[in-house]
Amino acid sequence: MALEDTIATLAGETKRAARQVANLSTTVKNRLLLAMADGLLARKDYIQQENEKDLAAGREKGLSAAMLDRLALSDKVIDAMVTGLKEVAALPDPVGEISDMQRRPSGIMVGRMRIPLGVIGMIYESRPNVTVDAAALCLKAGNAVLLRGGSEALHSNLALAKVLQECLAAEQIDPAAVQVIPVTDREAVTCMLQREEEIDLIIPRGGEGLIRFVAQNSRIPVLKHYKGVCHAFVDADAELEMAARIVLNGKTQRPGVCNALETLLVHRDVAEDFLPAVGRQLVAAGVEIRGCPQTKALLPEAKAAAAEDWGMEFLDLILAVKVVADLDEAMAHIAQYGSQHTETIITGRYAHAQRFLREVDASSVMVNASTRFSDGGQYGLGAEIGISTTKLHAYGPMGLRELTTCKFIVYGEGEIRE
Repeated sequence: MALEDTIATLAGETKRAARQVANLSTTVKNRLLLAMADGLLARKDYIQQENEKDLAAGREKGLSAAMLDRLALSDKVIDAMVTGLKEVAALPDPVGEISDMQRRPSGIMVGRMRIPLGVIGMIYESRPNVTVDAAALCLKAGNAVLLRGGSEALHSNLALAKVLQECLAAEQIDPAAVQVIPVTDREAVTCMLQREEEIDLIIPRGGEGLIRFVAQNSRIPVLKHYKGVCHAFVDADAELEMAARIVLNGKTQRPGVCNALETLLVHRDVAEDFLPAVGRQLVAAGVEIRGCPQTKALLPEAKAAAAEDWGMEFLDLILAVKVVADLDEAMAHIAQYGSQHTETIITGRYAHAQRFLREVDASSVMVNASTRFSDGGQYGLGAEIGISTTKLHAYGPMGLRELTTCKFIVYGEGEIRE
């Protein structure tokens, strides 16, 4: 079968399964997710044997230690997937929720009902645990999912999908509700992106190059998250000890993630007091500082920032630092170089905090808090399928509700339109 036909068949099967999944009760969905958790533990040896095939191939190709670590389905990773399935099962089910009911002058009652999106297409790299995490969230939200993982994790992803499909079948649910595209040909992604009749939403997770490729080649709506260029602005009225804690946490706790701090903006009125103190702490933590001329004058150990450092997602212990005149210059800098991910202000002035919240365009805007809080779990979503930095149809961390939409529902008693 030609590759295009293979993808068309898989997409069609997933769409048919989606109708059944959309109508499952909360009880059945929760029972299914808990059965999947048990299934992963029961089939752990099989999963890890298949995972070893990917690890062996990765070692032969010379994958880095970090890549192999992301690829490995260790006992700890499998336990985390099991925990994740149980946590999703415990979350409130948004499907069927009715809101905004009102009686219109005509006599009809109009409201909204929350419904699944349908078929979610996931395109992702490296981490095979995404297979289970995505399936859990999609199924609980009443969606079917078609998964295209990285070629380096094919055996692992197929093994995980097989276990999940066995659990679906045991509940008399169409196993096609969770499918992994079983080919490594990169053209499979392009074929998948053309299936607009079967797939309702594409969610890519990976590097900026992957996401831009998907966005440029898809006929299907794409939830995009190119990069996380997160800023912190230390205002003139900031409590400086608190500001230092927030900056250090944002940059050093996990520098390789999308909500890590990448640029520090400091009001010129406090730069002389703040930068030497926080600079010593950052350098002691192994951070390389790339600063503007005013920053370099206050921090001799800083390197001169290049033009490309503003707007750079370092994903490393590197921090760009700039002294600004005021709140307006800070917000202008963020507007020019930000990625609509997460921005924070450290300030003691209520008016400045409110202006920052209103005027800064990002999916998360914070006052006196670390950018590292920008996460579905930290926001109370329970789990997230990703972070959207585009505004349609979701903005920011995406949990169960963001994998649904609303339709209008109308109750009448024989009313007709005059």
